[in-house]
Amino acid sequence: MREKPKQQMRIWAMLCHLSALLGWILLFFLVFLGIPLYLPLNLLAPLMIWRFKKAQYPWIDLQGKESLNFQISLTLYTLFVIAISLIILLTSFSLAVTTNGSINEIKTTLDSLLIVLMSLILFQLVLQSFVVTFAAIKAYNGQHYRYPLTIRILQ
Repeated sequence: MREKPKQQMRIWAMLCHLSALLGWILLFFLVFLGIPLYLPLNLLAPLMIWRFKKAQYPWIDLQGKESLNFQISLTLYTLFVIAISLIILLTSFSLAVTTNGSINEIKTTLDSLLIVLMSLILFQLVLQSFVVTFAAIKAYNGQHYRYPLTIRILQ
């Protein structure tokens, strides 16, 4: 009887981590439907689990904060990459227009920028999938894992 709450606590802690991947699946579904928005859906499920279960178990409080800090950091990094891409896009487009660049030059610039942006996003998704899965396994085993490159917003 004593083992059940401990296992339940570890399952909820694991779900704090894995539920962030659900947000990315929902985001891809929205993009597939033709809604090109960047919404931080990766924050919604971990935030709900953390808010409802943190008072019950200190372990879920710790794991929920760690998961949310990592997801907030990823969201900020993604917004930074999008902002830099827009600046590069506007700069290259304005240079092409002022120098009377041909349509092929503009198209080449846009294609190369799109390839770089998609490569960065793909790298981020692969990294997130690996690290989140690793953290979820550690949380289920009762071990604490600190995500790399995380801005510690929630203490």
